[in-house]
Amino acid sequence: MWSVDDVAERFREAAQTARRLPPVRVQGYFNTWPAILRQPWETYSGDDVLYRFPPDPAAIDRMEETMRWVLWLTEEQRHLVWMRAEERGWREICRRFGCDRTTAWPGGGGRRRSTSSPAV
Repeated sequence: MWSVDDVAERFREAAQTARRLPPVRVQGYFNTWPAILRQPWETYSGDDVLYRFPPDPAAIDRMEETMRWVLWLTEEQRHLVWMRAEERGWREICRRFGCDRTTAWPGGGGRRRSTSSPAV
């Protein structure tokens, strides 16, 4: 039996897995220029390299299963669930949906409960 916390954790894991996937690149375009070999002193002011460790296949399967769950929701509910899964703040969610924070928090009425579970 799934609890609200289990479902919220699955959505959180799916959002983290999606962030760990390699970036999408446009196919068909390529560069014929040779790679520039820089001296060590030239790389000091360069951009920091972002290392992404790819998710394991089981995590990708769970993410795909979770993405199928959102088909049961309306479009607005999908946006809300994914925003909470990405751990965005209630202030940003309220701006997106045009509501007050007391309305958006789980339980409404200004009562603060755990903000980790998505309110749908």
